[in-house]
Amino acid sequence: MVSESADFKGSEMGGESAAAFGSRVRSAVIWRSGSQILAQIITWGSTLMVIRLLDPADYGLFAMTQVVISFLAFLNGWGFASALVQSDSIDPFRIRQAFGLLLVLNALLAAIQYFGAPIAAAYYGQPIVADLLQVQALMFLATPFIALPEVMMSRALDFRRQAFVNLFAALAGAITALACALAGYGVWTLVYAPIALFWTRAIGLTVVARLLVWPSFDFRGCGQIIGFGSAVLFSQLFWLVQSQSDIFIAGARFEPHALGLYAEALFLAQIFMAKFVPPLNEVAFPAYARIKHDRAAVRWSFLKTVRLVMLVAAPFYCGLAVTASPMVETVFGTKWLGMVPYIQIIALALMLMTVQILFAPLTNALGKPSVSMFSALSGAIMFPVAFLIGAEWGLIGMAWAWLIAAPLLLLVTALLSAPLIGVTLWDVGRAMLPGLAPALVMAVGVGLAAQAIVPIGLAAPGQLVALVALGVMLYGGLLWLLEREAIAEVLRLVRRRQPPAVDAATQDAI
Repeated sequence: MVSESADFKGSEMGGESAAAFGSRVRSAVIWRSGSQILAQIITWGSTLMVIRLLDPADYGLFAMTQVVISFLAFLNGWGFASALVQSDSIDPFRIRQAFGLLLVLNALLAAIQYFGAPIAAAYYGQPIVADLLQVQALMFLATPFIALPEVMMSRALDFRRQAFVNLFAALAGAITALACALAGYGVWTLVYAPIALFWTRAIGLTVVARLLVWPSFDFRGCGQIIGFGSAVLFSQLFWLVQSQSDIFIAGARFEPHALGLYAEALFLAQIFMAKFVPPLNEVAFPAYARIKHDRAAVRWSFLKTVRLVMLVAAPFYCGLAVTASPMVETVFGTKWLGMVPYIQIIALALMLMTVQILFAPLTNALGKPSVSMFSALSGAIMFPVAFLIGAEWGLIGMAWAWLIAAPLLLLVTALLSAPLIGVTLWDVGRAMLPGLAPALVMAVGVGLAAQAIVPIGLAAPGQLVALVALGVMLYGGLLWLLEREAIAEVLRLVRRRQPPAVDAATQDAI
């Protein structure tokens, strides 16, 4: 996420002034993040209604299919299309080549999933998994018509038109989910809703981008696309091994009901990292690519992104950990209270993972996807080993595996990426501190208050409101006392105002 800071007022981005470029990036962030928030409100509204109608076992079966889909999806060619963003220039033939690659790869993936579904069902010992996977193969056929227009509009930092399509697609998915749940479709609700969302996005993005091009299957001369995309592809593979290995390991060891509780706890804990940070990274990647030759701007922008993200992520995750019990009972119902211990542990781990995933867009934009690939490889080794060990203590042991492996992966990623970016571990730690320190103090205060109000017998909704209000006041007060400049920085970003000019020494201290 790149700003318009006066620190860079002398630089030019392809003939565009830094201030004008910063304004475009700000607008892109607002449209992408704003639409994501609205889309999530729509999705969560339907999810909260659907989750009360379905059984945890339905989510356990669905989680089993997601492991297979995720491992195939890393081959969907999105990394090849992303090479168009990182390139300094492109031509129509390269766009046609990228489209051809996307069509070939995704048709193959759909066929592999369809015909290989019985194997996955046999592994889990759940015959219905084969039927679910065969229908879900339809999503791969929509991917080329999503990836290419999205990448091309992202290259131009055009997120406004994407926003409207994404909102309409979220609405289509939400309506489908609610209708299927009310009709008694059970686990099939979780299959049909994403298909409706995917195909709505595919049609909508293709129309608004006016990018229905004729594909080329002549792949000569596309070495840059293949090279960059392959590194991104392997990064995605290693990331999937890291993020899906817990369900893969647990799916064969625990029954669907228990797995459904763990899977939904993980989904809830990942909301911020999985739903709100990726849209920022989508804007950050093309923005970093535009300023990649100005390393001072790159360094400043990265540290500012870490600082601003942690100002939101740290209180969210710390607050989630200490209010998990009344929140789950209020929002999901008493049958989901088994999620609480998992949420409390995993939330703290994902607070660190949120910072870790901010590195990849920058190292990729600098033309070094191998850095994020080796970082992802480290995670693909650490996490499965941790999960295998943790599984000996049940699903709670797997939750603790997240909390052990996450800080180790952040450290490895920072060590690999910092020299390329021009920062130190101390710089990254200082950027995290303004959000992290007040959030931890707030969590202790709210946790003590939660224990104090239990004997009162206050209903779960009342507990949740009281604890959230206390947390907001504590965190806001601590920021006001200790980090007023952080508050001013956020207000400048929201109001689109220029920060005061700073000299080089001050910039180095940021």
